[in-house]
Amino acid sequence: MKQLRVEADHPYNVHIGHQVFSLFTKDYHGLLSSADRIVVVADAQVAKLHLEYLLGYLREFDVRVLTIPAGEQAKSVETFMDCHTFLLSEGCSRKSLLLAFGGGATGDVAGFVASTFMRGIPYIQLPTTILAHDSAVGGKTAINHKLGKNMIGTFYQPEAVLYDIQLLRTLPADEVRSGMAEVVKHAFISNESWLLELLEIDELGTMADGEIMAHLEKGIAVKAAIVEEDEFESGVRKYLNFGHTLAHALEGHFGYGRITHGEAVALGMAYALHLSNHARLNEFLVWCRKNSYPLEKLQEVSFEEILPFMKKDKKSSEGALSFVLLEKTGTPFLETIEEKRAEAAYLELCSMLGGV
Repeated sequence: MKQLRVEADHPYNVHIGHQVFSLFTKDYHGLLSSADRIVVVADAQVAKLHLEYLLGYLREFDVRVLTIPAGEQAKSVETFMDCHTFLLSEGCSRKSLLLAFGGGATGDVAGFVASTFMRGIPYIQLPTTILAHDSAVGGKTAINHKLGKNMIGTFYQPEAVLYDIQLLRTLPADEVRSGMAEVVKHAFISNESWLLELLEIDELGTMADGEIMAHLEKGIAVKAAIVEEDEFESGVRKYLNFGHTLAHALEGHFGYGRITHGEAVALGMAYALHLSNHARLNEFLVWCRKNSYPLEKLQEVSFEEILPFMKKDKKSSEGALSFVLLEKTGTPFLETIEEKRAEAAYLELCSMLGGV
């Protein structure tokens, strides 16, 4: 079991490995035993697969469970209010503890609920996907609005992150792709040799537990270091949005859940790499093809269709298009791009994809 420290305004540990839930009766026994209510907010699909496994580690505590929709469908005002209603109906108070059990979407909405219920209660992130190695660390919480992704939320750090990689074994192929796109993102903005190691993986589904854990540990370390420097995204933390300007636009256009977040990020990184004239673009596109990322989705959408979504990106202001670019691996920067240049690059990339 590995442990990483996040030195945010509210510091906490990230534990990653096998049987990490044993820490409920060790390192975090005091936190759980002092809570007047413990509520697990669980992704419905994850609950079917792994809830009994989790509850086996919580036998000595009085635990209530609320299941919410799987995936991005959970990040709605309706689910947010359902969670508050459940907490109130169960007699929860400011001394209650919430456990977010699921992927990134579950962590986002459950964290937002924890940050707003009675002006804030403690919560623990229990991520169950590769993608959540990014979202579970750093304290960003949010729900979606029909006009934009993650537009309603808070910065609110968890008490801890307990990441049991055993739960990753049941992930479907599209979720493995989704999560590994964020791992590759962390490599692009931090480390060339690590990036090359990742781009050599021809079949993501063949990775062993130890290999996955090593990559996730590196990704979490990159995220933690940036969060420590810029917790509230006023500067360098924006670099973690590499690929996300187009990604969020694609998710908004297709409808949340119609393309996985990580798949959209892979497409967004391809676009950002092209805008950046990055030397690894073709190599990255080949890797995407080998691992079945839906690059063809870009050819289904016109620039005019996604432009309004990109203008609503949180990095943008006054309708300008703002992108995290990367001329060289490990040195990201923020740049405002004129619409004509952005459109020309988009059309060029779509044309390139026909020959990859």
